[in-house]
Amino acid sequence: MILGPVSYLDCIVFCLLLAPQLIWHVGLFETTFCALTALPFLVLKAPLSFIYERYLIPRQRQSSFVQRSSPFEDFVIRCVRYSFANISPRIGRVFFSRQVALPFLRWRMLRHGYLNPPIHWEAYEDELFKGVWIIREPRCQPDLVLLYAHGGGFAMGSSYFYLEFLLAWLSMLSEAGYKNPAIFALEYTLVPDASFPTQLRETVAAYRHVVALARDPSIMCLGGDSAGGTLILSLMLYLADGDDQSEKPALALLISPWVTLDSPRHQNNTSDYLDAFTLQRYGEQYAGAEVHIGNPVLSPGSCRDMGWWRKASPTKGIFITYGAEEVFEPEIKDFAHLLHKAGVAVKSEEEPGGIHAWPVASLFLSSSVDQRFKGLRSLVNTIRESVPPQERKGTLG
Repeated sequence: MILGPVSYLDCIVFCLLLAPQLIWHVGLFETTFCALTALPFLVLKAPLSFIYERYLIPRQRQSSFVQRSSPFEDFVIRCVRYSFANISPRIGRVFFSRQVALPFLRWRMLRHGYLNPPIHWEAYEDELFKGVWIIREPRCQPDLVLLYAHGGGFAMGSSYFYLEFLLAWLSMLSEAGYKNPAIFALEYTLVPDASFPTQLRETVAAYRHVVALARDPSIMCLGGDSAGGTLILSLMLYLADGDDQSEKPALALLISPWVTLDSPRHQNNTSDYLDAFTLQRYGEQYAGAEVHIGNPVLSPGSCRDMGWWRKASPTKGIFITYGAEEVFEPEIKDFAHLLHKAGVAVKSEEEPGGIHAWPVASLFLSSSVDQRFKGLRSLVNTIRESVPPQERKGTLG
């Protein structure tokens, strides 16, 4: 199921869905205070800076992202940049929540003519973890399974906010020749409700559950963006530290992974929407009081043990995509170089002028087909090259 780009009407509907949820979960006073605080930015600073930086200064002085973006993309990212640096994660948490994201997806489906989803999804929960299971034919055995961990700085985000992105990914996998691809989107516990290693335990439990569903680790892929990419790398290191190497997945796909939680190379720039100070605060919350933020399983970029990475690498290697303009770019590039030195089959793609997690954001914000699906197409092609479609028969037990 692939829907069109987000429209201005969609934005209005999203705000109408968001407002009552903010009042219910955050409170009328805090919601009103946040709105009033943001008002000068929305009605004065954002429009003025948008006009000046986009239309009044010479092109060579514009940021790389402004040069390549549409007006809609540019303005939305300015708002996201402000929100990331200035708005409480309590509010951001509601923004990305199931209560807002799922009705919004239903609205977008209805606007595109879908009364019912053409792809099956269902919530899954047990005492160890929870998430969303997405599969085209739920009664048949999958021939490719992806475990996906969402981003959000460990403080925000939900698998439901990513559902449209994952449904589009699954649809493109079907077009690429897979008969019954499946995705398990992990719904891990956010901070401050819990800190490390709670999220890692949930990821490990979800992985073992999904391997059992797949019945074959050779058709298993791991995926994650931003903080979700951190969890996937932590999972790989954790599994490699054990004795059983029979359950290694085939491939890991990382979108703008937050490889090192605390790094002096995280510096703000005029293109990306991430804020280095906010990232540091989120990283400290995730680590909690009990674990040093340099712990390699907590912060995988801190692991310089090449043997450990060789042991942790999936059988078909690791694929990393990131933006040339994002705050994480220096650490990601260094990490890819480390993996290459370690002898890991690693492939990295740097998007010129790209910002954080652009393959996800562009699906919603970009208007051209090529730009909307460029990142997803690269991910699908990588999977197809590493784990080619095969004839698999059988029903789920």
